[in-house]
Amino acid sequence: MTTLVIGAGLVGAQVARILIEEGEAPVLFDTAPQPAALAEVFDPARAVMEVGDILRPLTLAGVLQRHKITRIAHTAANPMLTLGAQRDPYAAIQLNIMGTVNVIEAARAFGIRRVVVSSSNVLNHFVAGGDGSGDPMRETAFPRPTTFYASTKQAIESLGLNYARWHGIEFAALRYGAVFGPWSGAGGGGPSNVMREAVRKALVGEEAVLPAGAMEWVYSKDAGAGTVLALKAKELGFGVFNITMGALAKPEDMANALKAAVPGAKVRIETPSAAAVSLPDMKAVSDLTLAKQTLGFAPRYGLVEGVKDLVAWMKARSA
Repeated sequence: MTTLVIGAGLVGAQVARILIEEGEAPVLFDTAPQPAALAEVFDPARAVMEVGDILRPLTLAGVLQRHKITRIAHTAANPMLTLGAQRDPYAAIQLNIMGTVNVIEAARAFGIRRVVVSSSNVLNHFVAGGDGSGDPMRETAFPRPTTFYASTKQAIESLGLNYARWHGIEFAALRYGAVFGPWSGAGGGGPSNVMREAVRKALVGEEAVLPAGAMEWVYSKDAGAGTVLALKAKELGFGVFNITMGALAKPEDMANALKAAVPGAKVRIETPSAAAVSLPDMKAVSDLTLAKQTLGFAPRYGLVEGVKDLVAWMKARSA
């Protein structure tokens, strides 16, 4: 097995780390690799790095052929996720939708059966409608995404499931919660960066700012583990899976987790207006039943454990 990990960032680095620990030498594919940040997560000598763009299909095809790729984990997304897509919808649509189509088409052309892509639990929260009681004859029967980013993720899921239905691709879309975890490089979405900055400030004795609404999170190590489970699963069933902590973290929960990891931390709860669209007050918890039954996924990190692990990692970096 040779796995291509597209997107060498917050989640992709963890996927590569786990594959390396399992004895594989994965191939990473990224438009602008960050070697220093990657080297803090895994030994770069045990992986192959390719520079390229999924919007250039011939470059992608060359990598698949050159390395005899047998499965793909596609974790790349538009910069700043929800925030970035609201600011530049066209670029997000191009990268998220057409980039993913290029990946799946390349897999189909080269006979690669298993493709796992990063979706998002924004599809569980950034939705409106569903007033038609599930009756497909009524225009309002099904919820519709309320942001550009969520719309691109819905398109990715629908297209991937149709490739599975009509072209034999073994497709999985993983709806990650807001991801945070060990990563010193650029990238990530609004919530990821808010959490990282809060931990950084707490460690240097400054006031940490946490969002005012409830959030569903997933630690990056769990996101990586869920992705590898989807790469290896014997069957994928329906093919769409929630990958979260399985809990809704209220502002006070986030504050308590940070104070447990950094005793004496000063915390203020306030959602920055610039990031408000990506930090809603979530009302429900994503169901992990399918992910557990089909993939064997169960989160190892709750909010307290995740923040403590991140704090320990950041302290070790600065030592």
